[in-house]
Order: sequence, then C-alpha cells, then structure tokens
Amino acid sequence: MSKSKENWKAEPDEHDYPAAGNYLSLLLPPETVTEAVRLLRSAELVRYKAKDLLRASRLPLLSAKDPDVSRDLREVHAGRKLSPVLVLRGDLGREVPLTVADGYHRICASYHLNEDAEIPCRLAGLPLPPEMREGMRPRAGRGGPGPSKRSPE
Repeated sequence: MSKSKENWKAEPDEHDYPAAGNYLSLLLPPETVTEAVRLLRSAELVRYKAKDLLRASRLPLLSAKDPDVSRDLREVHAGRKLSPVLVLRGDLGREVPLTVADGYHRICASYHLNEDAEIPCRLAGLPLPPEMREGMRPRAGRGGPGPSKRSPE
C-alpha cells in the first residue's frame, strides 16, 4: 500500500468540529465542550504516527473491513484526501488517554496503509476545571500541577 503518498487535506473539514462536539458532549459538560471545540479550531496542525495515536488513545485498531475504515481506504485509493483528525491531549499522570474527538476511523485507515504514516492533527489540551485546580500547585522541577499536600515518602 501507499508508503509515502500524502493522503491528508491541509485543514479539517468544517463538519468535523460539530461531530467532535457531539461526541465530546457524551463525556464533558456543555461549557467544556464549547471550550474544547474552540481550542481545537485554533490549535496548530501537528503530526503524529498512526501507531502512536492509537497507543496514546488506548483504542483498538479497527479492521480494514469495518464499514467506515473501508470507506476511508476507498477514498484514499481513489485519490481523495482525508480530513485531519481532532484530538484532546491525555494526561498520563491521571491515567487519562488521548481522546479522539473526530477521526478514529481515519486513524485506523491510515494505520492499515502505513502504521508509521504521520497523520495531521489538531491537538488541544483542556484547562483543568476550577474544582480540580483547587489544592493544586506546580511540582518543583516539573512545571505541572501537583498535589498541595505532600504524601509520605
């Protein structure tokens, strides 16, 4: 299959953002969904390998026979380009995987073409909600949030 051919559009399709919002509304409160979609729209386009996106999201690779994956593979073989994917950054420290807000089937299709293919993504990180910020302070030398109370060592 195609190892070097560029199979991706320069920008996500406009309908991907409402689709991402619809999916995220199952996971987040409405005001957070609005913020997430706003952040995804303004996020810089970055590239990650298909295999790394699947690993970070902890999602299984769907079969090439899956109807949506199969459709995306047919699109690529017909010379049409796929829309970049929309993802929210995970948090390894809290065991929160990467969230694929839109484009899971496209990631799987790309993996079937070439697991090392770099997929363009709009990657956004959500700010912590106020209830999670309380009691948090940066950890020394790490720059990230940490507990305000030290655990016994």
